[in-house]
Amino acid sequence: MSTQATSGFTKEMARNIFYGGSLFFILVFLGLVFDSEQRIPERSNQPAVTEAVVRGKAVWEQNNCIGCHTLLGEGAYFAPELGNVYQRRGGDAGGSAFIKAWIKAQPTGAPGRRQMPQFNLSEQQLDDLVEFLKWSNGINTEKWPPNIEG
Repeated sequence: MSTQATSGFTKEMARNIFYGGSLFFILVFLGLVFDSEQRIPERSNQPAVTEAVVRGKAVWEQNNCIGCHTLLGEGAYFAPELGNVYQRRGGDAGGSAFIKAWIKAQPTGAPGRRQMPQFNLSEQQLDDLVEFLKWSNGINTEKWPPNIEG
């Protein structure tokens, strides 16, 4: 008889599980990186960033729009998602005019509704903000948000 008791789980087994698991997850990680690298060029049919889009993003940031709205799911959930607002409000057939008119008409004073403040944006700032929203509307979000109203 052996004087050594057999244990169900040894240090050697634990080490093998650690190294095997680490190798497995490293391979999974590398596979995901490779897959992402292959898919990114397919999704990169985004229109070029123009000066108007850059200025529009600056208007977005200066007025802290993300403090109330979400853009592509990021931001506050106090007010509507704006990643697809250009399409939602008419696209090229009237999205620009609607967005500009809506911003100019704020606050509406409708009782029981959340109110957007009046930012007193110039026509140029409004045009630039619309260009930024139009540009963000063109991002391939792989069907996010799941519904048109965000």
